[in-house]
Amino acid sequence: MNKRKLFGTDGMRGRANVYPITGEVAFALGRAVTAYFQRSTKNKMPIIIVGKDTRLSCYMLEQSFSAGVCSQGGRVILTGPLPTPGVAFVTQSMRADAGVMISASHNKYYDNGIKIFDRVGHKLPDEAELELEQMVLNSELIPKKLDDELGHAKRLDEVVGRYIVKVKQALSSEYSLEGMRLVIDGANGAAYKVAPMVFQELGAEVIIIGGSPNGTNINEGVGALHPELCAEKVKEYRADLGVCLDGDGDRLVIIDGNGNSVAGDKLIGILGKFLIETNQLGGNKEVVGTVMSNFGLEKFINSIGGTFHRTQVGDRYIVERMLAQNSVFGGEPSGHIIFKSFATTGDGILAALKVIECLKFYGKSLHELSKEITLMPQVLINVKVKDKKDFSEIPSLKKVMDQVEQDLAGSGRVLLRYSGTENLARVMIEGENEDVVQAQCQKIADVLKAEIGE
Repeated sequence: MNKRKLFGTDGMRGRANVYPITGEVAFALGRAVTAYFQRSTKNKMPIIIVGKDTRLSCYMLEQSFSAGVCSQGGRVILTGPLPTPGVAFVTQSMRADAGVMISASHNKYYDNGIKIFDRVGHKLPDEAELELEQMVLNSELIPKKLDDELGHAKRLDEVVGRYIVKVKQALSSEYSLEGMRLVIDGANGAAYKVAPMVFQELGAEVIIIGGSPNGTNINEGVGALHPELCAEKVKEYRADLGVCLDGDGDRLVIIDGNGNSVAGDKLIGILGKFLIETNQLGGNKEVVGTVMSNFGLEKFINSIGGTFHRTQVGDRYIVERMLAQNSVFGGEPSGHIIFKSFATTGDGILAALKVIECLKFYGKSLHELSKEITLMPQVLINVKVKDKKDFSEIPSLKKVMDQVEQDLAGSGRVLLRYSGTENLARVMIEGENEDVVQAQCQKIADVLKAEIGE
């Protein structure tokens, strides 16, 4: 397959108002998406849901993309700020033809992105994104619409309520959140309003942080990337848990009652155990992770009667595996956790509710449950790069990689990859000794900085 130029591991992403995240490209993509679904669904006027987070640039991209849809004869429904999983759900619930989320997730406010869902709420496969790119780069491939063939747009604020009702159903009816005190960090992002409402409506006392977006403070010192403030508030208010969401609400970090952040792989292990022991994991008892998942998680899942499968990085590849193998649960160390029975993509609010259900089922604290899972020392270093040169074309990198793999001598693993959403090279090493792992990881990172670093 030809390599995609505009799309990465999670849609299209980059600096807002810098190619390709410009109004012009958003307009062209709106046309392309509409034409694609006109052809694939045989609907001359496809309905396309358009959601967004709270970035200043969302106004520009929302309007530009919507204009592209209308110019191609599509019908747009604008939701306003809504978490990514909410857009996926509303697309399916309203029987729309596609859903679009305008967000750069955990990136800083000056970045933005566009990701696309099909009519059942699944992210598009690589080959579909490649076809869209070809239409964006060559407008002649799209037949022009004129006169009464043009489309229209409208805003529907009540779709937020649909999502809130849906996500609350993830918590078993046996339980409520009465008597719980939770710190909810909305990252000043897409979930800033809906997340506190969900937990409050289920009976919890909620302390809100990261709930005052101003267009430029999304992810700034708050949320899943910066859980320190939430941890402080958990201790200050003696809360049971802290829930930190990212900018688009599709992943989370959870703070236990002691104020400690619980690793994403430990959450997946706890939830996997719960699903196995309550016969909810399905016949194959498979938990789906990625190449970044800790080997300690794999060992734990295997030890309790499950099986563990790794995909490439990206929650859409986890979902693809689930669909192919009829698996129902998986996730990434970053906190994307997917319950296929309830959602078609990662959902931070939903995952938090299922963690709380685990606590109530076992009658134990999150700290107690997390102690059952031992993770191997794992170090990840991100290196800012000026270009994503093929690693095989960097002789000094090959030399240090060979040396590190020889030093690990089969007792660990090395993973080197470029981020699909940022200009970063990610170096990850896992092994038995944390000091050795840290030193080896730094060696590789230093070579990358010298050769292709910014």
